[in-house]
Amino acid sequence: MHIEQHILDQANAWMTSTFDQETQQEIERMITSAPKELEDAFYKNLEFGTGGMRGIMGVGTNRINKYTLGKNTQGLSNYLKKCFPEEVLKVAIAYDCRHNSNTLAKVVADVFSANEIHVYLFSELRPTPELSFALKYLKCHVGIVLTASHNPPEYNGYKVYWQDGGQIVPPQDGEIIKEIESLDYNAIQFNANEELIHYIDTEIDEAFVKSTIENASFNTPKEAKENLKIVYTSLHGTSIKAIPAVLTEAGYTDLNIVKEQEIPDGSFPTVKSPNPEEPEALTMALELAEKIGGDIVVGTDPDSDRLGVAVRDNDGKMILLNGNQTMVIMTAYLLEQWKRANKLSGNEFIGSTIVSTPMMLELASAYEVECKVGLTGFKWIAKFIKDFPNQKFIGGGEESFGFMVGDAVRDKDAVAATLLICEIAAQAKASGSSLFRELQNLYLDYGFYKEHLISITKKGIEGANEIKQMMIDLRENPMATINGQRVICIEDYQSSKGKDLMNNETFEITIPKSNVLIYYLEDGSKICARPSGTEPKIKFYFSVNTPLESIAKYDETEELLNQKIQNIITEMKLNK
Repeated sequence: MHIEQHILDQANAWMTSTFDQETQQEIERMITSAPKELEDAFYKNLEFGTGGMRGIMGVGTNRINKYTLGKNTQGLSNYLKKCFPEEVLKVAIAYDCRHNSNTLAKVVADVFSANEIHVYLFSELRPTPELSFALKYLKCHVGIVLTASHNPPEYNGYKVYWQDGGQIVPPQDGEIIKEIESLDYNAIQFNANEELIHYIDTEIDEAFVKSTIENASFNTPKEAKENLKIVYTSLHGTSIKAIPAVLTEAGYTDLNIVKEQEIPDGSFPTVKSPNPEEPEALTMALELAEKIGGDIVVGTDPDSDRLGVAVRDNDGKMILLNGNQTMVIMTAYLLEQWKRANKLSGNEFIGSTIVSTPMMLELASAYEVECKVGLTGFKWIAKFIKDFPNQKFIGGGEESFGFMVGDAVRDKDAVAATLLICEIAAQAKASGSSLFRELQNLYLDYGFYKEHLISITKKGIEGANEIKQMMIDLRENPMATINGQRVICIEDYQSSKGKDLMNNETFEITIPKSNVLIYYLEDGSKICARPSGTEPKIKFYFSVNTPLESIAKYDETEELLNQKIQNIITEMKLNK
């Protein structure tokens, strides 16, 4: 196979004394016997996406390794010194259960310390939300988590958090990237100043547990807590370090952990994917729930920022909720609690994203609070809190199984969300209801909203080009009707332009630019296309709705909505 010259040039640049012998030997192997592998390893630099920087571990500019992370950290160190020239700089670092996370975290700590920056490093794996908390608690300037969230085992990643506890956003991320790109690899300072590396554990753990219970507890009676049978799995991830402690401390005594998935393991041996968005990931937890008669199942992803929830339906069958459903249940509950406590003044807000259920807007309207809607990624919800300090943040979520309760943590937080959903479930059970019935009641009040996600994977250079072409086609040749419904509005977040097709009027979109396209249909349906920022995927989000006349008509109405979604998918030729 012919190797492009620019790829060879990139690879040969890593065959110098700046890089260790092992790295050079691996590049030599790829040049001689694995040119396709070499191409994928060097055809581009890893980029920051919606969830930070993620990639396959290995040698190359398009891989996670000590040099790409070292360069990031050196650039970030230089940037911090420019931003805070007179201050003693401090960073907090955490890492998850993935292969090499601990050693890569130490590399990052070494580079910061070599740049005379104080480092607060967890000595063992911890949940990502605890890093956001620790950053604020220790008054650090920046925080880093080594994680690839729910990606496959061969991935790792690097997420950057700023002083407020939220992930970096534009224009700051661009400024940091410029700083990184201006560096040569030989500028990385790898020689640690061990005196500046401080290990943190128990004090932060205890403060985090206490804060979580304060934020996500709502006067649930002791008996109701003890009467809720919880099945929980950490899916081999980090939440095992926090969730059992939080639930136990909060008073939940009937906690049943899936033992086969309890030990952290970056190979994730019992699941195809450690992603609670995937029903298969919760198979073992659901089996345990059936065996012991569990009321609720909760599973979290490896870095403990997402949670999947299963509950019993009206027939007693265990069913999985999607991220939009759990978000709606938790948001409606928080709004009602704030209302009962006379804490709603009209100066509060909830947060959501452009690809999440429009039902969040209906809830906000009913409680006369604002619903701020941003791009995909919790960094945008965190930015709302930072940008609007005079407004109080109640809670918010996104369709991809993330939720944030209050602002003690400025990122999606499966630890607090797990406690909150258990509070709601315990109170519902004690009053003769259930989580599922509470969801149905919300559909009666606000309309039955049904969402669905299709994720199409296209790997490598060819895949990236295919995804690019799909977006071009949707923009340049927009569909006029879908499933017999006229397309009445198209929003293009890349051009920051929207078009009202009924009045033939264009309008400006004030949300930051992103490669997202949304079609709105005349019956209230919504279709969103978005290439992933961190994975070789393009995602299509569908939302349809109709009134729910009665609980008795729930199944019939759900089937109608499911059929509508399938018709849309078929017409858009996405049945792949």
